[in-house]
Amino acid sequence: MNSRVPGTLAVERVKFVGRHRGEVNSSAFSPDGQKLLTASEDGCVYGWETQSGRLLWRHRAAHPGPVRFCRFSPNGCLFASTSCGCTIRLWDVAKAKCLQVLQGHQRSVETISFSPDSKQLASGGWDKRVMLWEVQSGQVLRHLVGHQDCPSDFAPSSDCLATGSWDSTIRMWDLWAGTPVIFQQELEGHSGNISCLCYSASGLLASGSWDKTIHNWKPSTGSLPVQLKGHITWVKSRAFSPDGLQVASTGYSHMVKVWDYNTGKCIETLKGVLDVAHACAFTPDGKLLVSGAA
Repeated sequence: MNSRVPGTLAVERVKFVGRHRGEVNSSAFSPDGQKLLTASEDGCVYGWETQSGRLLWRHRAAHPGPVRFCRFSPNGCLFASTSCGCTIRLWDVAKAKCLQVLQGHQRSVETISFSPDSKQLASGGWDKRVMLWEVQSGQVLRHLVGHQDCPSDFAPSSDCLATGSWDSTIRMWDLWAGTPVIFQQELEGHSGNISCLCYSASGLLASGSWDKTIHNWKPSTGSLPVQLKGHITWVKSRAFSPDGLQVASTGYSHMVKVWDYNTGKCIETLKGVLDVAHACAFTPDGKLLVSGAA
C-alpha cells in the first residue's frame, strides 16, 4: 500500500516476499526504512532489502522453535527476536550476528518492545511475566507482575510502559518508581483478552482485543475517545502510521484494515493477503504498509 497524503490512500501490491517456510508471525521495518525484518514459524529470522525485496539474511535454528516476534531498536543498531523456546536474542544489524541470548522466561516469549532510547527492552509471554531488560548488559532490571500473556509498548518518553492482559485491562507502569513497581493507572473498556498494543509518536495508545475491536486511548487522561469496529475476528496486530493519523490492523482473516485514528472510520480494507494475516507495519516515511501472513 502507498500512502500519498493524510486521509488518502493509493492501494496496490508493491512487493511480494514469499521465501518463508512457515507462517509469518511478526514484521518490522528498520528506522531508516531500508530493511524489513520478519519472524517465521519455520524457526528463522529473515532480513530483507525493502526496495528490491532481496533476502539479506536468513538465520536457521536461530531459536529452538518458531520465532514469535521481532523488532528493530530505535537507533537502528540492533534487532531482537523471541521464540517458543523461552529466549530472546539480540542481534547486531550490520553483521546480522547474535550478540546475546536473554534467558529468564519460563514459557514462550510472545512480544518485545524497545524503549525509545534503545537502552531497555520489555518482554512478555505465556508465563504471565513482563520482564524489563538492560540492553547493553542483558541483565533483568525488573519484573512486572500481575498481567497474563502481556503485549507491551513503551511511551515515547521512555518513562512509562503499557501492558495488556487476558483480564481485558491495560496497565500503565511508572518506570521511574521504586521497587516493587506498581502500576499507576488501569484502563478498562475491552470485553476480551488484550492481544496487541502500540503507542503513536505523539503518545496516543491503540489496543486490539479478542472482542474484535480496537480502542484508541489518551493515556494522560485514561479516556477512550474512539472505538474501531469492523473486524469479524479477533484483532491480531495493529500499527500506527508515522504521523499518527492512521491505524492499520489485522484480524484472524485475509484482510488488513486501515482506519482514521480521529474518527474511527475504516478508510480501506486490503484484501491482497493470501492467507490469515498475522502482522502489519508501516515504513518510517509512511509510504508503505507490509503485512505478513500464514
